[in-house]
Amino acid sequence: MNHPLKVDSPPEWLESVIENFNEFLIDHAANERKASAVAMSMIAHYPNRTALLEAMVDLAVEELNHYRQVLKLMIKRGVTPAPDEKDPYVNKIVSQTRRGERHYFLDRLLTAAVIEARGAERFELLANRLKDADLAAFYHALAKSEENHHHLFLTLAKTYFPIEEVENRWLAWRDIEAEVMTQLTIRPRLH
Repeated sequence: MNHPLKVDSPPEWLESVIENFNEFLIDHAANERKASAVAMSMIAHYPNRTALLEAMVDLAVEELNHYRQVLKLMIKRGVTPAPDEKDPYVNKIVSQTRRGERHYFLDRLLTAAVIEARGAERFELLANRLKDADLAAFYHALAKSEENHHHLFLTLAKTYFPIEEVENRWLAWRDIEAEVMTQLTIRPRLH
């Protein structure tokens, strides 16, 4: 899978996840739940955008199903969910969102696209490294799902904004994401 981002996840990230997989699962579950909540938030904020509503309902359900799948995996492994932690990656990305209704809406779609693209890249890296065939298949499927979500958010952006504007801002978001990635502390977290 070729990801559209400017920088790759560092190899140390994957090593950290492999060595602390149960800790990673706790964060992964929280991220799936939060992704479902973000989709529901988009529905609440933009009720007059039909294409967005339909896509976000489906996305919210899919992300919640992913949460359920990860939670079942955690229970099977004897891992207990933990209280949410702030996600430095997501917080730094979101902090770059522009103000003003029009800019904010476009940036919201593109921040989701860039976060989903990073998730796809990382799930694929993890799937390729896992020795358990069932677990590897699960993470390959999640990588494909995240890749689809990345494309969904870009398509939605192009539904509501001129293509050239979306492409120019997407280039800026790739730069922002690359800068955030290079500043992150390596931890066994999805981001």
